[in-house]
Amino acid sequence: MRKIITGILLALVVLLTIKYCDDKNEDRIVLKEHSALIQEQIKNVGKLVVTEGHFSEVFSYKNSKAIFGNLFEVEKKALVVVNADVTVAYDLSKIEYEIDEATKTLRIISIPKEEIKISPDFEYYDVQADYLNQFQAKDYNNIKESVKKSLMKKINASDLKNNAENRLISELSKFYILTNSLGWTLEYNKQQVKSLEEVERFQNLKLLKLK
Repeated sequence: MRKIITGILLALVVLLTIKYCDDKNEDRIVLKEHSALIQEQIKNVGKLVVTEGHFSEVFSYKNSKAIFGNLFEVEKKALVVVNADVTVAYDLSKIEYEIDEATKTLRIISIPKEEIKISPDFEYYDVQADYLNQFQAKDYNNIKESVKKSLMKKINASDLKNNAENRLISELSKFYILTNSLGWTLEYNKQQVKSLEEVERFQNLKLLKLK
C-alpha cells in the first residue's frame, strides 16, 4: 500500500513538473512573440516622416567695388525671384532602441534629428553689370548661400517644423499604444512613459540629446 501511495505521489510530482515546464515554455513563447511584434512595429514605423512646404521670395543683389585707387566705383546688381520647395523629414529607421525581454521593456535610446531639404528655383531679372565688374560664378554662389540662410530663418519662424514634430510624435505614439496593449513598459531617457501625453517628452528631450 505504501508503495502504491509513493508511486502515486511520484506520478503527481512528475505531472506537475511537466505542467510547470510547459507553462514556462508557453510564457517564453508568448514573450518571444511579443518581442517579434514590437520589432515588426518599429520596422513599420521606421520610414521617412515628411512635411512639405513652399516659400517664395524676391531678393535684390548688389555688389560694388572701387577701382583705380578709389577713383571709380563699378557695380553689378540683379533682381532674384526664388521659389523653393522645402521638406522637413525624420528618418525613423535611424531610431536606436533595445528590447529587454526579461523586464518586458522597450527602451528608446535616441531619435534622429530632422533633415531639412531646400530645393530652390532661381530666376534672375534686371541683371546689370559694369564692364569691369561682371557677374561671375562666385556671385551666383553668394546669392544661393544668402537665399538659403534667409529661407532657413523663414522655415524656423513658420509652422513647418512644428507640423513635422507633431507628425513625429504621432508616429512615436504607436510605440506606447503597442507596448501598453501587450503589458510591456516603454522608456525613453531612462524614464517610463505612462501615457500618450507623455510621448511628447520624446520630442522635448530629443532636443536636449541630439547627436
